[in-house]
Amino acid sequence: MSTLAVYACHPEATRGRRHDEPPPVGRDAFQRDRDRIIHCNAFRLLEYKTQVFVNHEGDLFRTRLTHSLEVAQIARSVARNLGLHEDLIEAISLAHDLGHTPFGHAGQDELNACLRELAPKAGGFEHNLQSLRVVDELEERYAAFDGLNLCFETREGILKHCSAKHARMLGDVGVRFINRTQPSLEAQIANLADEIAYNNHDVDDGLRSGLISIEQLQVLELFATHHAQVRRKYRNIDQRRLVAEVVRAMINTLVIDLTETTLANIRAHEPRKVDDVRAAPALASFSPSMRRQADALKTFLHQNLYRHYRVMRMTTKARTIVRDLFTAFLNEPRLLSAQYRRDDATAQARAIADYIASMTDRFAIREHAQLFRMGSDAGG
Repeated sequence: MSTLAVYACHPEATRGRRHDEPPPVGRDAFQRDRDRIIHCNAFRLLEYKTQVFVNHEGDLFRTRLTHSLEVAQIARSVARNLGLHEDLIEAISLAHDLGHTPFGHAGQDELNACLRELAPKAGGFEHNLQSLRVVDELEERYAAFDGLNLCFETREGILKHCSAKHARMLGDVGVRFINRTQPSLEAQIANLADEIAYNNHDVDDGLRSGLISIEQLQVLELFATHHAQVRRKYRNIDQRRLVAEVVRAMINTLVIDLTETTLANIRAHEPRKVDDVRAAPALASFSPSMRRQADALKTFLHQNLYRHYRVMRMTTKARTIVRDLFTAFLNEPRLLSAQYRRDDATAQARAIADYIASMTDRFAIREHAQLFRMGSDAGG
């Protein structure tokens, strides 16, 4: 890309792949990564993994797949304005949730609890690490290697956070968590694009579901400001279009602020190459005022949407399903197909976690019914 800034990741200067491969023809290394992610099995399964609402609760709510596409769109827009590599930032955005369990954070939290309580040597579960595990090991598409064999720069962006203990086990991609340096700007922007997408689209889904109201959201400066602007411009607008306009305006404001603040940080630190970005403080950021407003929105959603009694009821059911499945498979591995059976107890627990994490919401519900319910409705 001839428009790449000096501080962007340049595909010809990639730190390479875990396994050597001939360079691609007709596309660069980061384009190849993006394409591999789109074609992998884990990406397709995101269509039936929940964002906030369980997949079968309604066709209009976001899934992990639509969320990932929305993150990629926001991230590419910012990347274009900053002179970053658009295909790399899209690859990171599309892959960041590949390791998510069924039932969103409820499934992740329960699977982590199961591993820590019942198989402590297995090391717990965190979806971010699992996303890297998916692209490094679990995908089975290529004869020459396990995983997708992505470039270092893509893997670096997928691994958004990591404990020092895990970092020491991850080789080159874990070094920055030990040295306390930053990832590339592509990775930093993808991370903030993720935040913009899930906060604002959860407002949309929360209003659509009736679990939160416009009146409640008026306490938030970010929402109230844009709501008033839309109302002044379109006096007779119906609520469906009103919500869409307000959410769109909030996203636009956050994107502009992120772009302008990051550009100011770049000018202040003058990185001349991507390693200068890694050595500097985090360059991608919101302004202090916008950071405060975004945090207030995040806090509101945690208190009023994610802890709403209807969501909590779904969360309780989800955690029960995950725990029941994990316990049953751990106690009797012969319930698993040969693909997921291991001789070593710790390896067996990790394989069970891999299996459960790969499930869609509806598949986990069906597996649970087959194991714990009698009768024809449990399937076979």
